[in-house]
Amino acid sequence: MFEEQHEFVFGVRERSVGATAVVEVTGELDVVAAASVSVRLDELTAGSRPDVVLDLRGVTFMDCGGLSCLVRVRKRVLDRGGRLGIVSDSPPVLRLLRLTRMTRAFALHNDLASALAAPGGPAEHPDANGAIA
Repeated sequence: MFEEQHEFVFGVRERSVGATAVVEVTGELDVVAAASVSVRLDELTAGSRPDVVLDLRGVTFMDCGGLSCLVRVRKRVLDRGGRLGIVSDSPPVLRLLRLTRMTRAFALHNDLASALAAPGGPAEHPDANGAIA
């Protein structure tokens, strides 16, 4: 009998660009990582009119836990009249969003500059998905 070793590899960096919180997630955004990331995202979206950009370009894997995290932060931001942008060119992220037909639920951007420059979030532009289809 052998034991399988699992190493959960993910990273989160946060910075402010003006009034926008930019959260960069790298590695595997699975159910384990999502639990940790969600705690911080809940803090960032607790106030009124939160302005958050999630940079997921470094995500190498995303499962239903990661998707659930994105849906939760989206709901919290919209409920508080805020703005949420997602930056991703990551095939695993985009594939899951397409398979679950969630691409229109998020304001998707190819780069950080366009996400930061966007005038509003999904509530203002429900079909705004940048160059990602």
